[in-house]
Amino acid sequence: MKNIGLSLSVAVLVAACTNGEDAQANGNTSAEKQAMSDISPVDRKPFHATEIAGFDEPWAMTFLPDGRMLVSEKAGKLQLVDAKGQKTEIGGVPEVDYGGQGGFGDIVLAPDFATSNMVYLSWVEAGDKDTRGAVVGRARLELKGQKPALKNLQTIWKQNPKVEGRGHFSHRIAFSPDGEYLFIGSGERQKFDPAQDMEANLGKIVRLYPDGTIPKDNPFVDKDGALPEIWSLGHRNILGLAFDSKGRLWNQEMGPKAGDELNLVQRGANYGYPIVSEGDHYDGKKIPNHDTRPEFAAPKVAWVPTIAPSGLIFYSGDLFPAWKGSAFVGGLASQALIRISFDGDTAKEAERFLMDSRIREVEQGPDGAIYVLEDGEGGRLLKLTPTK
Repeated sequence: MKNIGLSLSVAVLVAACTNGEDAQANGNTSAEKQAMSDISPVDRKPFHATEIAGFDEPWAMTFLPDGRMLVSEKAGKLQLVDAKGQKTEIGGVPEVDYGGQGGFGDIVLAPDFATSNMVYLSWVEAGDKDTRGAVVGRARLELKGQKPALKNLQTIWKQNPKVEGRGHFSHRIAFSPDGEYLFIGSGERQKFDPAQDMEANLGKIVRLYPDGTIPKDNPFVDKDGALPEIWSLGHRNILGLAFDSKGRLWNQEMGPKAGDELNLVQRGANYGYPIVSEGDHYDGKKIPNHDTRPEFAAPKVAWVPTIAPSGLIFYSGDLFPAWKGSAFVGGLASQALIRISFDGDTAKEAERFLMDSRIREVEQGPDGAIYVLEDGEGGRLLKLTPTK
């Protein structure tokens, strides 16, 4: 394994950088759109990065109780990885519609994994007439024997409707801290208006029981013309979904031309896209800022220019005690790991670590180390530990 020294970047917001998920490129530099983050750099090397393994377009990872990892690859593979980087492909993965941003997505353990061996996964499936949509399912992970495999795969949720195109699936998964509820981020599929359409689950965060049934206390259960699974709306491309130590749900999502967001997700809240955003459309058409429409929930942090966020965790380990309670977001276009600090409901970007590679996913290991997945072909799994 190779050690790579990584130092903290200078306090810059990179202009004219490429958004990691959208086809169009440039960050928004218009004077009326200001970055809401506040970077306080420290000139030191806070961690070493140790390369564990390499993958073909890795997308998500999660730790098993024994310390091994599951890593999804976008083209439709699930890898079992040990501490030495030895990989074993897991069978039984569903067929995925691979292309663009589509393919195999998230992988998380069921809250009762220790007794059920159940895992939850997301992927993109094809529909009729060149349409496609994200799917969430669950399966039993069988690790005994020579060939580990997923067994008894059951689909519990689908994006509705399936549409043309290969962008903004989102399909991030998170369980509530008590394990009672399953939250899914559903992107608006680059179609804009569905994010405000209550008869579609695109551009929404949905809330289900782990078996896919709908809680009767969801905010729109009794609203005519609204899907009862909807928890919040007005989202764009949700690529991070996580709970903090206080049990609050947060998401990060890619804005249009800049305007990436970190949101505190509230029951029944509308986050405004595409009516408001801190970014603008790629064709140059202006989008009003959140402060022009106070009925919409504003982001706690917005990034202008873009960072192209992907992955989200709240750190609770002991290896980096000064970072307890901070959130970490991977940056695709920004090629960075971004630390976010909090004061109550107020959040700000505190540090940005240049990684010299697009960062697709972030996780905390059972040892308190921070693990990151690089994006793309040959994307490496790196373990971050404190500098001695």
